[in-house]
Amino acid sequence: MSDALSIIQDPTLTYRQELVSLARLGEAQDHTLRYSDAYYAAKKEGALCDLNEGPMPYRPRYVCPDYRLLFEKGCGFLELDPPKDLLEALNVLEIFYCHVPSITTYPVYLGDLDKLLEPFVLREDREFAKKALRLFLRNIDRVQTDSFVHADIGPEDSVTGRLLLELTEEMQLAIPNLTLRYDPEKTSDSFALACVRCMLKTAKPSFANHRMFVREWGEDYAIASCYNGLKIAGGGYTLPRMRLYECSLHSGSVEEFLSRDLPHYVDLQLEYMDKRVRFIVEESTFFKTNFLSAEGFVKQENFTGMFGVVGLAECCNHLLHISDPKKGFGLNPEATALGRRIMDEIDRLVASHEAPYCEAFGHRYRLHAQVGIDTDGMDDSPGTRIPIGAEPAMLDQLEVNEQFHPYFPTGTGDIFKFEETYLKTPEAVLPIIKGSLSRGLRYFSGYLENNDVVRVTGYLVKKSEIEKLRQKKQSLNQVTLFGMGAQDGGHALDRRVQHHEESAGK
Repeated sequence: MSDALSIIQDPTLTYRQELVSLARLGEAQDHTLRYSDAYYAAKKEGALCDLNEGPMPYRPRYVCPDYRLLFEKGCGFLELDPPKDLLEALNVLEIFYCHVPSITTYPVYLGDLDKLLEPFVLREDREFAKKALRLFLRNIDRVQTDSFVHADIGPEDSVTGRLLLELTEEMQLAIPNLTLRYDPEKTSDSFALACVRCMLKTAKPSFANHRMFVREWGEDYAIASCYNGLKIAGGGYTLPRMRLYECSLHSGSVEEFLSRDLPHYVDLQLEYMDKRVRFIVEESTFFKTNFLSAEGFVKQENFTGMFGVVGLAECCNHLLHISDPKKGFGLNPEATALGRRIMDEIDRLVASHEAPYCEAFGHRYRLHAQVGIDTDGMDDSPGTRIPIGAEPAMLDQLEVNEQFHPYFPTGTGDIFKFEETYLKTPEAVLPIIKGSLSRGLRYFSGYLENNDVVRVTGYLVKKSEIEKLRQKKQSLNQVTLFGMGAQDGGHALDRRVQHHEESAGK
């Protein structure tokens, strides 16, 4: 009861945030799913983390409905007809979003908005369409109040895509997150530059390597939540993570870690994932009775488990007895090479495991570079990133990123903070992004150092909203608290500023 009381007496929580917190507290009391003693020991020591998924799953962690089907046939359960004009299309989406679950309780994927809405936008006067889209985006920001809510545009240029970029700049909203699916043969430089300008001003859109994702998922893929690659009409059952630094603390050598400790923790995380996936499919009602499944908006076989890792940099530095991160992973060739060895072994172990109910993926889970949580502190950098404060110049950092991004079909990325000069010369940023994507970078994010809307580890917050929390005031965005914790504990907003002269001189 003391935990419940602390929730309802917290002045920074809105009613909806209190409701979600109380629900999670109640869910945490259940012990239906049980794991081995070794798993609980690993969780207690901090080597494994379930990312607050709760011990009794009743829905997948991430759900990516097929919104095209909604527009084609409507929805029987919600009594929605296929939309005939722009206002109906936006209204149908707003209603549907309120019924799409996820780990956050909000939809993590809003669809490929430009493709969905373009036929309707083209029938309308441009100013009317822009006003309707403005109201739509305002509705999302005020109703779907979580920065893990995510929409996609591209790779082709479109009137709708342009309008969404214009409105994103004008409205300066942290929600929804946004990704451009970039393909050099399909995305014009003009459209890409418009996205760069918008990214610098609003921390979105990010740039996704469309060709890479298509090779791994086919054309029907979604970028959801932070930067998660998933299959449309599918999603992610679960996302636990290994905290690699903590996994290495019992290892006396690199070889002992690779041969003994790493396989041990991988097996325990796979145990957790298998039991959770089986329970969702076999015991919960989601795939049996939920209208999303019953009407074909999602299909069970299109889901997979996301095997998450964090703290590769700190793991490598610890194993090689490197105390100064500026002399370690990402800057030290030996440490970076060790990182590749570790990821090769994780990739091999996970790929050799037969996963239940992942039919579209050969019954295999897929790797994910998890962005971290607000309580991680400085011990575990997100995914395979170079620690904040130790970053080399941007092009050197990208060269390291390019080595590790191919491991993670379900998502990875890095974030670059630019100084103000870049706003006058966005054409200096685009070649960097294009070149990196062509060499194997999966995902690129950036923002200006003086923005109010900033990217924390993968999600977006407003610095002004963080200040509200510091003053014990409420923030509508559910993840502002995460942003404050990530800044206070991990200095997430203190990443290196990229200066124009450094990049120009490379």
